[in-house]
Amino acid sequence: MSMELIADQLGFPEGPVVMGDGSVIVVEIAASRVSRCWSGKRETICEIGGGPNGAAIGPDGALYICNNGGMDAKTMSSAFGPEAQGRIERLDLTTGKVERVYDACDGVPLEGPNDIVFDADGRMWFTDLGKTFNGIRTASGLFTALPDGTSITAIDRRAVSYNGIGLCPNGNTVYVADTHQARLYSYARKVEAQRPNWVATAPGHVSFDSLAVTAAGNICVGTLREGGITTVTSEGETSFRSFDDRYVTNIAFGGEDMMDAYLTLSTTGRLVKVRWIEPGLRLNFNA
Repeated sequence: MSMELIADQLGFPEGPVVMGDGSVIVVEIAASRVSRCWSGKRETICEIGGGPNGAAIGPDGALYICNNGGMDAKTMSSAFGPEAQGRIERLDLTTGKVERVYDACDGVPLEGPNDIVFDADGRMWFTDLGKTFNGIRTASGLFTALPDGTSITAIDRRAVSYNGIGLCPNGNTVYVADTHQARLYSYARKVEAQRPNWVATAPGHVSFDSLAVTAAGNICVGTLREGGITTVTSEGETSFRSFDDRYVTNIAFGGEDMMDAYLTLSTTGRLVKVRWIEPGLRLNFNA
């Protein structure tokens, strides 16, 4: 299997966004920055602070970022305090200006926003993984919001540890991956409180991270501990493709035929490209 190195020495990279010019934007949780990578090179777009965890291009061409607030470098637990507030941020890729769009829903603070996707109507859907303080976990959930900051709705606040998120090809179903349960769930793309529908569970001692959907509707989920991509069919059948990193956290598709898969190998700080066995689904607003 041929694997091309796009960039290395990244600070726990996640949230790859494949751009029209062939570059890939990643967020670096450990480095608190947003970077653009291509051909073994990296440039800093923004020193954003906190813990940028997931990203997506919105209908206005800006990059919307899930920021979990950061980690305490000494304890490796969730940071706390005013600067560690979980939030959704908007980054203008032309000017580098960052704006905070949301940090609460119905008066309840966001804890650790993790991953994000935009539907065809320009509405964002994002997960909140929650945080761990002194061994105690806070709530996780699924949310939807308008990118202009005027409306945010909690779809489900009773999750265990929601992480990856994606839409099915017709846009009517939202998929979410639960990290600690290694389970994939689905919701209707409706702005109302819901309970999840179980789709599949991965075998073995693994955890789920972020995901991407193929044009055929298969769900490819970054898989931790064993390190690879778990693919789940619409019928709930699973297959696994391993890579040489215990934390394969993200997959994103690009290229003219959408069969280039970009993976973040986070413990070794690498962004790599491999050829996939089927084309990925084109996202709604990627340039």
